[in-house]
Amino acid sequence: MSKGTIFLADDEEILTASLQKVLSNEGYSIKVCNKGDQFLSMVSQTNPDMIMLDIYYGEHNGLRLLSQLRAQGFEMPVILMTAYAEITLAVQAMKEGAYDFMVKPFDLKHLSVLIQKTMEYSRLQRKVKILEEEVESQKPKHGIIGKSSIIKQLLTTSERLASGENTTVLIEGESGTGKELFARFLHQKSLRVDKPFITINCGAIPKDLAESEFFGYEKGAFTGATERMKQGKFELATGGTLLLDEVGELSQEMQVKLLRVLEEQKFYRLGGTKEINVDVRIIAATNRNLQNEVEKGRFREDLFYRLNVAVLRIPPLRERKEDIIPIASVFLQDYSVKFNKKVQTLLPDAVQFLEQYFWKGNVRELRNVLERVVLLTDHEQLGKESFSFLQPANTIALSNQKMVNGQFNLVIPSNGISMKEVLRDLIMKTLNITNGNQVQASKILGITRSKLRYRMEQLGIHPEQRGYKVNA
Repeated sequence: MSKGTIFLADDEEILTASLQKVLSNEGYSIKVCNKGDQFLSMVSQTNPDMIMLDIYYGEHNGLRLLSQLRAQGFEMPVILMTAYAEITLAVQAMKEGAYDFMVKPFDLKHLSVLIQKTMEYSRLQRKVKILEEEVESQKPKHGIIGKSSIIKQLLTTSERLASGENTTVLIEGESGTGKELFARFLHQKSLRVDKPFITINCGAIPKDLAESEFFGYEKGAFTGATERMKQGKFELATGGTLLLDEVGELSQEMQVKLLRVLEEQKFYRLGGTKEINVDVRIIAATNRNLQNEVEKGRFREDLFYRLNVAVLRIPPLRERKEDIIPIASVFLQDYSVKFNKKVQTLLPDAVQFLEQYFWKGNVRELRNVLERVVLLTDHEQLGKESFSFLQPANTIALSNQKMVNGQFNLVIPSNGISMKEVLRDLIMKTLNITNGNQVQASKILGITRSKLRYRMEQLGIHPEQRGYKVNA
């Protein structure tokens, strides 16, 4: 069995014949090219594991051929050969991407060791390439990772909504749950896929600049408007999709102006006199409960109903625990490649810890945690101890409860916890116990069913999710 293929590129036929005999005896397959003008085509046909290339290759310059080789995408290691022991040539060769440098005449023992080392590097290089391709092929093209029934259902629903070319979609979910990914998925599956996808973060725009960001401005419209004209996000998204991220952060004034544009599909640039017509599909995303915001007078009811045509509610990561490890595994592979690490797997105790952790920051927090752990580790497997910097208190659940003198006592995490999270956890666990039966759950909690349904709606717990899987 061959130990690998070596491509000998040198115009000295006696030398290549001698090397071919020696290296063949060592178990390598040898391909010889004595003409520089055939070099690139023969490399393409052979695709060897490594190349030995003469710097003075007849009328051809080996360094130039190496540069052309790399430009065509060939990554196999190259050892450059020369009869002249010039340090400047060696430095230049390394800059051009050579793996190493040999001076003629060769010390055969040294050459043998160098070839073994180069072949091992080539094998590792190809293995990494294969692993990268495998990781890439396993990733869903839309970037949404998850095997839970709710994620599969959301993807199915999103694909159906995408077929409604102008249907406005409201995406609800906590920060870090992947609302923008779902918005992009809607765009990719729609007839507008070849047109722009533009995002505007409504919460990040200063109040006095919001109108110009949305609708653009004419020269001299305000102090600092020195350009001839600037298009706003609506114009930039013409024919495509505009994502209004964190739409609940808009001021009342901008809500009025946005509603008019959504209704009429036309507007004026700031300081302009010409009415501009646009054809844009609107997707809005929010981490707030807009219905509650309407009731509190912070969000216009008419705008809410204009946006609330079709709704996607993305549950937090802690409510779809079967997605935690698939997502973590993809991040693990990504950062292992990015940081040139050998991290391969999560040990069982790490899996258990990650599944029990609260993940207040959802997928975004999980991604940041995996980036930090992979960057700092020297191990090929990650155990629970690798995540010791995370606060165990964040694995909060009603399992922290205790009975003291016959009375219920909830242990509060040292870093605090909001009432909303306590209530959500309490209701989710009770529904888990009753397999989603709200009548039984309301009896256990000592409240009416209508009160329970009100709390569920307030906290974003939706009956259609079914399977309330939480820490028991």
